[in-house]
Amino acid sequence: MADPANTPAQPKGATGVLILADGTLVWGKGFGHVGAAVGEVCFNTAMTGYQEVMTDPSYAGQIVTFTFPHIGNVGANAEDIESNVEGAVGCVVREDPTVPSNFRSERSFDDWMKGHLKIGLAGIDTRALTRRIRLAGAPNAVIAHDPKGHFDIPALLKQARDWPGLEGMDLAQRVSREKNEGWEGGPWTLGAGYAGAQKDGRPHVVAIDYGSKDNIFRNLVKAGAWVTVVPAKTSFEDIMALKPDGVFLSNGPGDPAATGEYAVPVIRKLLDADVPIFGICLGHQMLAIAAGAKTVKMHQGHRGANHPVQRVGGVWDATEDLVEITSMNHGFAVDGATLPAGVIETHRSLFDGSNCGISISGKKAFGVQYHPEASPGPQDSFYLFEKFVGML
Repeated sequence: MADPANTPAQPKGATGVLILADGTLVWGKGFGHVGAAVGEVCFNTAMTGYQEVMTDPSYAGQIVTFTFPHIGNVGANAEDIESNVEGAVGCVVREDPTVPSNFRSERSFDDWMKGHLKIGLAGIDTRALTRRIRLAGAPNAVIAHDPKGHFDIPALLKQARDWPGLEGMDLAQRVSREKNEGWEGGPWTLGAGYAGAQKDGRPHVVAIDYGSKDNIFRNLVKAGAWVTVVPAKTSFEDIMALKPDGVFLSNGPGDPAATGEYAVPVIRKLLDADVPIFGICLGHQMLAIAAGAKTVKMHQGHRGANHPVQRVGGVWDATEDLVEITSMNHGFAVDGATLPAGVIETHRSLFDGSNCGISISGKKAFGVQYHPEASPGPQDSFYLFEKFVGML
């Protein structure tokens, strides 16, 4: 890493570069899509599931640094894509992705990245970059790849510095569906793929898509619901016209306060109508805002598949004080100090004490900050889908 004011010559063979807004240059070997993209640099500590991470819409506008060194070794396939809309713009890895070695692999990670227009940068000291993010916060940056090693550093640096960052940015509209969609897929099993979805008198869940992962809907199906997915800006009246037994608020990217400008009024009307509500990640944050709380931008965020969360508040009865290992991906959080009367904290991070869950007294409405659908990650939290569907 070096500042361009006194940067040594570009290393021989360098075909990729990460340019931080403070002027730091990180040289490496580019792979995947050829070009340049701007975003916020974050880090993810998961050891598996890189394909699911890269296709999670919650990572829109972000460049993911994987702390696990061997990313791409098992290749890529069509089944492990979480969404076909925009996800992470690129990734930074320690080792060059090798020839895939997995019976489910259909193509190399490099080829898959090319096909999905995502830029990769290998050969990086990811421990040093992660430590920088932990100490100084998540920086804005440009990631660039050119097989010939030609880079206009001043122009790329200007692009990184001109990008406004995620705070105040509404990205949900950019990654949301454009029209209502009846969800068809069920849970996945080896050899059989994804099961079909059936109505069969099941309760009807209307899921608002702020940048959702497909595995969320598969878990709702597994828990016993049938699902209709609607765009982020769907009105209260249009939601109610679908006759939902409950409403699900999905994950998504960007600043919850910005998305909340149009989403929160709808959520408040749903609460007033006593419609059961379950929100995760961005949906959890906007449920909290609708109930009177505030959200904050985190210093480094939580992203990984091993985050311990403790159940608190007495809402979950005999399971009080139980610790779940969870999958997380968020750079904003609900400010627990702003929770108003009647909003109970139900889950708390054991890493930093930040809020990870709420329940609204007198309402069938709750949310969690983490991803109970995993993909990737542990399955400790599936009970939340069962809890939600069971109350419909």
